[in-house]
Amino acid sequence: MHTGRPLTSSIAAGFGGTAEALVGAPWWLTATLFALAIAGLIVAVVQLVFPQESKDRLAWWRDRRRHQQLRSQNPVPRGRRAPTRNPAEPASRAEADDS
Repeated sequence: MHTGRPLTSSIAAGFGGTAEALVGAPWWLTATLFALAIAGLIVAVVQLVFPQESKDRLAWWRDRRRHQQLRSQNPVPRGRRAPTRNPAEPASRAEADDS
C-alpha cells in the first residue's frame, strides 16, 4: 500500500529551495509556480484520502451512495432550531387574547 509520504515530503522539501530561487523573480513567475505547487499538494492529498485499490474504491463509492440515499429519505434540518418559548409568555395568540 502506497502511503504517499515520499511525494509529500519531496514537495515540502522543495519549497525551501524554490522560495530561495524566487527571490527577485518577476511576480508572474512566482504566481505561476505557487499555483502549480498548490495543485501538486491537492493531488497528493486526494491520493492520500481516496482509496487507490479498485475494490476499495468501489466499496467507498457504494457506501457514499448508500449514505446519500438514507439521508435523502430522512433529511436532517441544518442550521435551524425550533424557536424556544419563554415559559412566562403565552404559547399562542389565543391564550394572549384570553388574558
